[in-house]
Amino acid sequence: VMSCLDKWAKDNGIFLKRTSSDRFIAIFNESILKEIEKTKFNILDVIRETTAKENVPLTLSIGVGCGEYSLPELGTMAQSSLDLALSRGGDQVAIKLANGKAKFYGGKTNPVEKRTRVRARVISQTLKGIMLDSDKVIVMGHKFPDMDAIGSSMGISAFASMNKRESYIVVDKGELDTGVKRLLQETKAKEVLYSRFISPEKANELITEDTLLVIVDTHKPSMVIDEKLLKSIDKVVVIDHHRRGEEFINPSLLVYMEPYASSTAELVTELLEYQEKRKAIDMLEATALLAGIIVDTKSFTLRTGARTFDAASYLRSQGADTVLVQKFLKENLDSYIKRAKLVETVSFYKQGIAIAKGTSEQISEQVLIAQAADTLLTMEDVGAAFVISKRSDDIVSISARSLGDINVQIIMENLGGGGHLTNAATQIESVTVDEAEVRLKQAIDNYLQGGQKE
Repeated sequence: VMSCLDKWAKDNGIFLKRTSSDRFIAIFNESILKEIEKTKFNILDVIRETTAKENVPLTLSIGVGCGEYSLPELGTMAQSSLDLALSRGGDQVAIKLANGKAKFYGGKTNPVEKRTRVRARVISQTLKGIMLDSDKVIVMGHKFPDMDAIGSSMGISAFASMNKRESYIVVDKGELDTGVKRLLQETKAKEVLYSRFISPEKANELITEDTLLVIVDTHKPSMVIDEKLLKSIDKVVVIDHHRRGEEFINPSLLVYMEPYASSTAELVTELLEYQEKRKAIDMLEATALLAGIIVDTKSFTLRTGARTFDAASYLRSQGADTVLVQKFLKENLDSYIKRAKLVETVSFYKQGIAIAKGTSEQISEQVLIAQAADTLLTMEDVGAAFVISKRSDDIVSISARSLGDINVQIIMENLGGGGHLTNAATQIESVTVDEAEVRLKQAIDNYLQGGQKE
């Protein structure tokens, strides 16, 4: 590794100094940075491939600060960029630009499980302390919540109940997919659970100075169900499994972000397990959490670690009903036919990259668009799949999936979205489906330039 880094530094005119066994400081000017950017920081590939041959898989993460600032300020920016690169899963470069924006390179490898049970226990106890200092807990996920967002919301609500705190889950009942509607319908039989679901307007009426807001399954202010609620509450906790993006909820009392987890439901399940004298959670709460894990892992096939099965096993022991999960996730014939029509429009843009798009009149549910992308990925010769469709009259949605060779997260981030290496999405306002396709192809071209895998 040292010889590779020394050669890279020497070839590019960089001063490189080792500060500890696994840390380096590099100093270079803006013209050198521009030259390195042309190679898309291929040193990441060199280190990864060289160490893999020795059966010691190591990756490199780089944080860069640039602009007309003092050296201490540049140092702080570089450290902040490095923290950002690591929080997104490592094996990548983050560059903080003078305009406050950030650029990313690399991130080709799937993150491996690095989080520890000690951290989960500490987070669980810390969250308990914060809740005990609050009068009530309000939980909120992202717009158009999926099973992971709703399941983890119900899990945090159960966590609050264990600590004798009233809790509420914010939902906009006009923005729910079929599976979540079925789940809410099931909770109607249990008034205690159903009464916790409230509208954003009702939540704004309930808040006090001591109210705690827990955001689940997103870390972007623009993605939450009600931004006004976020701005009105000082005490905020963020629990998410997505790789960290540039936009972030600040300030936060506690941030638990683990890109190595399959789902937010998995993280919340572990937090529940570490509560002292824990009482059994409700069967429906356990089922909702399990549904969140199943949806986000595509039935335990993607991003599934040993801890995912541990969490599922705990939920099953708490009464999670696997048949009920299937009932929530059942697809009606009409949506199956709509998905088939989306898939039917597929064409190959580059080798292994499939793009399907809906018509200018066709409005599809987010889940349908995502399922169409999942379906395309199961087809022969497809390494990455993109599905473009109108989400509403003024929003076009793109769902992206890959088998790992292409980082769809970076492509979607170029279009204002985000997600994971193999699973990402974006929503673009005020464009037609055809315009969105042009922008998507530009983002793919931008990603593939400079030695990225095709």
